[in-house]
Amino acid sequence: MQKNSTKDPKSSQRVIKKYPNRRLYDTDTSTYITLAEIKQLVMDSEAFMVVDAKTGDDLTRSILLQIILEEEANGSPMFTTPVLSSIIRFYGHAMQGFMGGYLEKNMQALMEMQAPMVQGVMGNNMFQQMQEQMQKQTEQFLGTFGLKR
Repeated sequence: MQKNSTKDPKSSQRVIKKYPNRRLYDTDTSTYITLAEIKQLVMDSEAFMVVDAKTGDDLTRSILLQIILEEEANGSPMFTTPVLSSIIRFYGHAMQGFMGGYLEKNMQALMEMQAPMVQGVMGNNMFQQMQEQMQKQTEQFLGTFGLKR
């Protein structure tokens, strides 16, 4: 990555620099931004990366996890304690690498199901049934590796 460029030349990603004082600087707009604004970039499906202003290290995952933490602390959480516990148990487990791919594929499938046309056709009852089925499948999957609720 070039130091004076506002976008990563390889991927045309928007670059956000994180400074030691915790401030986030959007090199695309030449302004400081908040985590809420980064969340909006995610919601808008805009490609971006967060880098440490001093070292150039990629901090994108860390910032996304911070946004998830804030979302979980406010309002109604998405992850239950048993789900979070199961995820933690996968760290260091032989299947750790597989779990990331498994979650990613299921998230992609869920997002595809949320297409406006499908949402209009699918009633609350059907959505509830789908959630219950996914929960059962996940519990079975985790059970195969000795990880249970």
